[in-house]
Amino acid sequence: MGDGLTGQNSATNTSTLIKKMYMILSSINNTFESYQQLITFYQSNKDNLFSDIHLGLQGFFAANMSAALGALLDLFAADLNEIHFDSISPQIEQILLKNDFLTYYGRQRLHDSNHTTIKFQKLKPTDGKYFKSYVIEELIGRTELPHMSAGVKEKITEAIYEIFVNAQIHSETKFIYTCGQFFPNKNKIEFTIADTGIGFKERINKRFGSNLNAVQAICWAVEDKTTTKQEISGGIGLALLKEFVGKNKGKMQIISDEGFYQFDTSGVIARPFVGKFPGTVVNLQFCTDDHSNYALKSEININDIF
Repeated sequence: MGDGLTGQNSATNTSTLIKKMYMILSSINNTFESYQQLITFYQSNKDNLFSDIHLGLQGFFAANMSAALGALLDLFAADLNEIHFDSISPQIEQILLKNDFLTYYGRQRLHDSNHTTIKFQKLKPTDGKYFKSYVIEELIGRTELPHMSAGVKEKITEAIYEIFVNAQIHSETKFIYTCGQFFPNKNKIEFTIADTGIGFKERINKRFGSNLNAVQAICWAVEDKTTTKQEISGGIGLALLKEFVGKNKGKMQIISDEGFYQFDTSGVIARPFVGKFPGTVVNLQFCTDDHSNYALKSEININDIF
């Protein structure tokens, strides 16, 4: 982040640096290009001092991306900016009032009568117990998900919770952001967790004395199933989630520093961004038109074995 406002600057010099930022984000979806747009937005403005940020959202905005956007906006807010949403298309505004995102910016929430939102939450790293309850109530308990045995639900919950724990213990983030959205017309549920702490690359290279780039570090964390929580990558949880979304024909995305990783039915896409996301984003996509019954191998009386 920038230098901030310090006592070393005179009032005159400081005032010449402060200005208003006007920015429009357009067509933000769960794509490489959308994450790149957010990274460019952050990197282009992070070293400037703004008295106000006036942000517009146009075209389309996948509500689960509130987690990533909220994380970035908090970094600007940390430098004493005021954030205003001045130009939002009515459809986007409605969903962001329903999922509580805009309530963090002084707006009044709307009731979600269609039950499509998974509430935006800004959590402290110490809120792990609350996060686990939130995952169970807001995500795992949704009737739109395919049928899962109690054992599978517990495994998925623990794997998602492990993402939170790794951000809590290793990333040194001040807050953890999470949000989701059910898209009935697409038969998809998107669920996103973001932080603004130390990314995969620095954590893994420091722990193992390696020299991986961001893309390599993410791939290592996902593929190395022998990794434990004590070894910092969270590989067990990520590998399990990758296995499940593979069977479900869903998707898993990880964004950390300049690295982008995506796994879906087409395989793996791993490539670098221009610029860095100041932290980590994990996005999980679950298909709701999956009529399988998922169970652990110890629960073989159910059709499909997970």
